[in-house]
Amino acid sequence: MPGPLSSDAFKSYCVYQIYPASFADANGDGIGDLAGIESKLEYIKRLGADVVWLSPIYRSPQKDMGYDISDYQDIDPTYGTLDDWDSLLKKTHELGIMDLVVNHTSDQHEWFKESRSSKSNPKRDWYIWRPPKFDAQGNRKPPNNWAGLFGGSAWEWDDSTQEYYLHLFAIEQPDLNWENPEVRQAVWKLMRWWMDKGCDGFRVS
Repeated sequence: MPGPLSSDAFKSYCVYQIYPASFADANGDGIGDLAGIESKLEYIKRLGADVVWLSPIYRSPQKDMGYDISDYQDIDPTYGTLDDWDSLLKKTHELGIMDLVVNHTSDQHEWFKESRSSKSNPKRDWYIWRPPKFDAQGNRKPPNNWAGLFGGSAWEWDDSTQEYYLHLFAIEQPDLNWENPEVRQAVWKLMRWWMDKGCDGFRVS
């Protein structure tokens, strides 16, 4: 596999995407893992791949196969540990891409737990909250008629703060508010954390 990436690298490189859960199982539990991926690197190299792109491996409740992230700075135990990540990265000759899901988080992420705790919480505006509407009979309605990609309304009612939050995907995947500069800074900070550990790039979704 090639050395450090140039600014134009991805225009010509062959990128090999890996869905960890079904790729290779090293510990025999029936679910793929990072050690399994490491065991197949020579195979991937023979295919002519220049870049390895990992679908989400972060800690997650797994409501949407890892796309509902509860901790951006840890590996889901299903796939291994941060030590396994370090070992895999070393074997890939410091070339790899991770799938960074930052359209939304899990509802179990600490950011969202803080956001939904009260309307005055500093992280309230890290997500998209809206008050309800009411019809002529006084029935509560979502803020608009947007539909979620998984069916039903894109808005979920939160009893504790009496507002709706936006989730374009599953109910358990509240959307981040990218209009908030604090959210952008937090995401850039966690990207820097992974790059300092050796990750060379991200596929952002």
